[in-house]
Amino acid sequence: MSRTIVKVESLYKDIEGRKILKNVSFEVTEREIFSIIGGSGSGKTSITKHIIGLWKPTSGRVLVFGKEVSKLSLQELDELRKNIGYVFQEGALFDSLKVWENVGFYFLEHTNMSRREVRDIALEKLRLVDLDEDVLDLMPSELSGGMRKRVSIARAIATDPKLIIYDEPTSGLDPITSRVIDKLILQLRERTGTTAIVVTHDMISAFTISDRVLVLKKGETVAIGEPEEVLNSPDPFIQEFIGDMKDCLTKQGRGL
Repeated sequence: MSRTIVKVESLYKDIEGRKILKNVSFEVTEREIFSIIGGSGSGKTSITKHIIGLWKPTSGRVLVFGKEVSKLSLQELDELRKNIGYVFQEGALFDSLKVWENVGFYFLEHTNMSRREVRDIALEKLRLVDLDEDVLDLMPSELSGGMRKRVSIARAIATDPKLIIYDEPTSGLDPITSRVIDKLILQLRERTGTTAIVVTHDMISAFTISDRVLVLKKGETVAIGEPEEVLNSPDPFIQEFIGDMKDCLTKQGRGL
């Protein structure tokens, strides 16, 4: 039986009287790709903020690797975050640093490793995202959008995390590059054995790469299940939300 990596139990979050999340519950198991989808303001990123300990629940619990996040000390939270890689929506690369320095940033800042050692680690991680030594000394401004995204993923996996959170990994990319990033997320699961939580507006991506999908509306769960289950849900919101998704996915060979 697969080990539970993330467990969210009856999560509520209120901010200044606004209900951000209402009774959200789900589990993510080892090596699973779990996508959270919904419109703007639906609460997708709010969930990830609880997972990495930036926010504390108004009520309910969030457990990561079996530990209740809101009860951890700062030092314990630091240790927990070492096992979580985060891919930011816009890549969030440091413009003043070379590619290898971006990928190896954690080691440059927090260890006594030599720059040569860090550079070697950076190249190893870049190869996992299908880049090579040609990009090591480039600046982020010299990269295409798709390459920037790959570099940000390489940075996220630099410390060999057990969990990767992808925040809108295909945002701002053209459809062809988006599908390349989808393939990369699947490849990384196979190459590294990591678990992935994908927060996305890109429904083609969510329903193509995910083992399970959570649909949110105004902080509440509308549906959760395998892609086929969710797509075939009779719920009017789901049917309106997915629009012509079924036709697109059928053409891509999802086989619905």
